[in-house]
Amino acid sequence: MKAIVISEPGEAEVLILKTVDKPKPKKKEVLIKVAAAGVNRPDIAQRKGHYPAPPDAPADIPGLEVSGTIASFGESVKNWEVGDAVCALVSGGGYADYVLAPAAQCLPLPEDVDLVEAAAIPETFFTVWNNVFDIGQFKAGETVLIHGGSSGIGAAAIQMVKALGGRVVITAGSEEKCDFCRKLGADLAINYKLEDFEKAIKESSKITGIDIVLGMIGGDYTPKNLNLLNPNGRLIMINAMKGREATVDLIKIMVKRLTITGSTLRPQSIAYKGQIAKNLMIHIWPHFPNKIKPIVYKTFPLSEASEAHKLMESSSHMGKILLIP
Repeated sequence: MKAIVISEPGEAEVLILKTVDKPKPKKKEVLIKVAAAGVNRPDIAQRKGHYPAPPDAPADIPGLEVSGTIASFGESVKNWEVGDAVCALVSGGGYADYVLAPAAQCLPLPEDVDLVEAAAIPETFFTVWNNVFDIGQFKAGETVLIHGGSSGIGAAAIQMVKALGGRVVITAGSEEKCDFCRKLGADLAINYKLEDFEKAIKESSKITGIDIVLGMIGGDYTPKNLNLLNPNGRLIMINAMKGREATVDLIKIMVKRLTITGSTLRPQSIAYKGQIAKNLMIHIWPHFPNKIKPIVYKTFPLSEASEAHKLMESSSHMGKILLIP
């Protein structure tokens, strides 16, 4: 089969299309014929040598989410048949004609979502559910601040929080991106290049504090996020694009009873991710297509994976970038 291989750590040009052996499913695994694969920032980190694949994934083939049809399956797979259309979260190997996935991490396509679009769902929706809903214990009526609102994660988070009864504030880097987020349901959109987001939120008549921050930025955003949180608020980190270190006021954390936490999804167990899949089926899938839809910005042929990575690194996209074998 054809696959994109990281020939060595480096810039986008190290992604090379090669012929490799097609994997064979083991117990409780399915082999998916890939229709499309999502591009995510962890793929870029892996390409640069900063995010090695776990032992159960190909070391040199990136890709954490796919859509496609089941081509075969191993022992003890009970809920899937050959030919079933699925989208799936994988530990790696998605940039290929075929990929292995734990059966528990596969989901049927939501209503009115086609086979290619479905690749825009797993990594972002699993990540948002894990952080905002499981770790953050979101409740209807709460307000969530999402940094990077026009990213794939941001677009999923806006729709999921709104569908389940929350209010959403986002930051983004242009008026076009802010408009994009408003159309998805954001109650307040702030262009961080023109306004200080902390000041804008505090002065807004629409918002009375923040209950959960989904943080991707880190660095000097951290004390501002904490200043905005209501009592018992939660700052949940999923990336630290402006730096892993920050200065915080510990007394403020104590007085307001704040929680600072975060997670990485890739190293978690199949059982852990399988439970997220079940929750998505119960709580999120019923909102397709009326309140939630996958947002695809651009698709590339698999052979142009390097161009897809360059686009993601430019941060000029809104929504998801997909590769099609």
